[in-house]
Amino acid sequence: MSKYYSQDILYYIDAILKYSNYGKAAKSLYISQPYLTQVIKRVESQLDCELINRSNLPYRLTEQGKIYYQYLTSIENNYAKLLREISAVSDIDSKVIKIGVLPSLGTYLLPLFLPKFLDMHPNCRIELSEALPEKNEKLTQNGELDFWLGQNSTNISPNLNSITWGRHRYRAIIPRCCDLYQKDVAIIPEGNIDINKLLCQKLILTSKGSAIRKQIDQLFSLYKVQPKIIMESTEINTVRELATSNLGLTFIPESIYVKECPSEYNIYEVPMDELSLDYFIAYHSEKKLNAVDKDLIDAFLAHGQNNFNIGDQDE
Repeated sequence: MSKYYSQDILYYIDAILKYSNYGKAAKSLYISQPYLTQVIKRVESQLDCELINRSNLPYRLTEQGKIYYQYLTSIENNYAKLLREISAVSDIDSKVIKIGVLPSLGTYLLPLFLPKFLDMHPNCRIELSEALPEKNEKLTQNGELDFWLGQNSTNISPNLNSITWGRHRYRAIIPRCCDLYQKDVAIIPEGNIDINKLLCQKLILTSKGSAIRKQIDQLFSLYKVQPKIIMESTEINTVRELATSNLGLTFIPESIYVKECPSEYNIYEVPMDELSLDYFIAYHSEKKLNAVDKDLIDAFLAHGQNNFNIGDQDE
């Protein structure tokens, strides 16, 4: 059965079910009623079953009809997939790239390299999955995302390849309510505060599941600290605002802007050997990178190399 014929029958059945009347269905399809009736009878004869229950209104598919309808739908879906795959090969520059990223991280990372990439490939379309890391990691593993942007590549699944900018710093926001606060000091240089003392303060943290929270939880375990977490949020910007509003101490990546305000809080530069992160772009290890994919990765890496001091980098 050709694709076109199966598609026509799918349209015919949809119209009959919609109108519960062959005449009205045929009119909506711009075909004659006898022809529509003939096509349905021919298919029912070939399958040796009735597809549509016409004894009551509205018309409904029989059990056999439901199976046949699912079969036609699968043909339609497979054909659409075939067209997408052919189109991707025929016109690689007009492809769609699906990228997963945490919303707060995307606010920082995406503007840094996507404009340059899209200048190179103006016909390429980017689709974003703005979700928590666990979801984006799973979607990338399942092949539903082409790339995943995140931080802390050491924690991701081994069946994903990751390429990083290198290690970057965290900063602690120490508000007036903390006993570690130093009056009228904007920036406290690294090494001046014990990490254990930071962890013992009243804390505002990102929610369980975030890449930052995983690192902080590891520190709690390492230093055997029973944390005093007074509030959590899925949004790093909310955490920052709560900390700068004198609710509690928090840790944020250096990518998150914090205005200096020594009368309200200190900004402490946490030593990278105690707490650090790396921004990465990841993809499934079985994914075959084409020229456009490689340009996207290059654009991501180029900004990191131009604007940060690169540490160890995964190849």
